[in-house]
Amino acid sequence: MSVKKASGEKLPPPGSSLPEAASTSQSAAQREQKWPTVTALICSLNEAPNLSLVLPQIPSQVNEVLLVDGHSTDGTVEVAKGLRPGIRVLYQPGRGKGDALRYGIEQATGEIIVTLDADGETDPQDMPRFIEPLLAGYDFVKGSRFATGWKEKPPHRLLGNFVIANTCNILYGTKFTDLCSGYNAFWKSVTDRVYLWDDDGWNFEPLMIARALRAGLKVLEVPQTYRGRSGDVSKLSSWGQGFMSMRVLLRERFRSAAKHTLKDG
Repeated sequence: MSVKKASGEKLPPPGSSLPEAASTSQSAAQREQKWPTVTALICSLNEAPNLSLVLPQIPSQVNEVLLVDGHSTDGTVEVAKGLRPGIRVLYQPGRGKGDALRYGIEQATGEIIVTLDADGETDPQDMPRFIEPLLAGYDFVKGSRFATGWKEKPPHRLLGNFVIANTCNILYGTKFTDLCSGYNAFWKSVTDRVYLWDDDGWNFEPLMIARALRAGLKVLEVPQTYRGRSGDVSKLSSWGQGFMSMRVLLRERFRSAAKHTLKDG
């Protein structure tokens, strides 16, 4: 299956103008008032100390804040309910972030889903920058921690991201700078057009982006405010995730069976 050349695009850094299709003379406040229903989806596992960096910052225009918790033992759920009254909390049925992400997307009620990290790495105040391109016709908007610079990243992560991003660019004809950011926004209807998941449970961002590109969806990369993880501790193995990301990108690019990409009907 061929990949459309224009399916992966980048947005200029903050302060620059949107692409023509996404530009508008309206103020940001006016645009936000016209948002469709939005779900902010957060997957958590023992993130109680970090939630204060995320939940209070979510814009008021968001209709649903959905926390999918991996059975935390540090009071994450209790802290979340205290910080965000009305938050919807679900417990994931399996294990791992991939399982939580899939479950949360399936359960979300918003027309648009925006995924945020629970560790404070993603700034909810960037959300309008992700949603506006969707309203202008894009299907999937992905964040980049590297589009505006390379600060506050250890060398091995810089190298890993460079290899993963350029693997995608070579295979799919894109010009992305980051494939592994947890900051993404897309129409929930995308899940009716593209089967984003793998039965092995490795349901992370590179797979979702690869499936979206294979299906010919309009995918845009936008710069995100990068604050680094609170505590700078990742629960994922960087080397293991990196090798798996490249393996998935290669597999999806050359997989010929459409049933693995598009839902029947």
